[in-house]
Amino acid sequence: MPARQSPFTNVYVCAFAAYACFSTSDAFTKALHGPLSVFEIGFFENAFASVVLLATRHENERWVEFWKMSRPWPIHLRAICGVLSSLCAIYAFTTIPLVDAYSLIFLAPFFVTVMSVLILKEQVGLWRWFAVLLGFVGVLLAVKPGFQAFQLGHFGAVVAGLSTGTSIIIMRGLGSAAKKTSILGTLFLYLVSVNGIGMVLHGFTAPALNDLVLMALSGLCVGLGQWAFVSAARHGNATQIAPVAYSQLGWAMLFGIIVFHEYPDLLAVIGVGIIASAGLLTVLRERIRRIKPANPPGIR
Repeated sequence: MPARQSPFTNVYVCAFAAYACFSTSDAFTKALHGPLSVFEIGFFENAFASVVLLATRHENERWVEFWKMSRPWPIHLRAICGVLSSLCAIYAFTTIPLVDAYSLIFLAPFFVTVMSVLILKEQVGLWRWFAVLLGFVGVLLAVKPGFQAFQLGHFGAVVAGLSTGTSIIIMRGLGSAAKKTSILGTLFLYLVSVNGIGMVLHGFTAPALNDLVLMALSGLCVGLGQWAFVSAARHGNATQIAPVAYSQLGWAMLFGIIVFHEYPDLLAVIGVGIIASAGLLTVLRERIRRIKPANPPGIR
């Protein structure tokens, strides 16, 4: 009789847990009520997340050696994209409805596809373009530009999606050339440093106890999410993990309704469903391409 698989080695359990933690962290961020800047929120949340992340290193890697990199520039560029994405996402979550923020951030696959063609010179098939355009239609239905005021928070969510897409392209270029400790260590060093400097320059506001607790919970959720995500990545592949990311849209609607009393209309619900379907279509198509035998030369 085969041994039972531990929950922490089950790819789907770990992936669902990771994205549930990330969504819960975003909900804690949105619940903040104090006059705190995005820099202060980012500083405290990432400082608390760093505590948990110290436990996520691979057994053959050491955090004290995270700065030893074979390809430092892409790792630093990815960290800069991570900082920009984090700041813009925090601003979006604290100023616009969760469903709007998530729908726009999920433009990342669209940006990834375009940059794959322009930067990586990849061949993108009709199915992938169809899925990307379908997802874009879903975003338009969910956010309804032109039918509601387009706030700065919406722009922030778009920039967060673009930064996330850029990070994915950089990671594709890196492949397995970089250690996880180097990638995560550099990212969180940038996050804590940039947010700390921004917090000082903007003016520090002592957070109320309830806001400090919310930021601590948010940071701990990010750290736990990263831990679960790393575990999923170790025991699975991208095609197994990617579909689970769209569970965040469900969490966004759930938290929006129950916690923040943000009730999406029918078009928004349809739009979110289309976004998730487009993402799943892309993943399914990529899986079929990997399974299908290679075509003879000259046949596409």
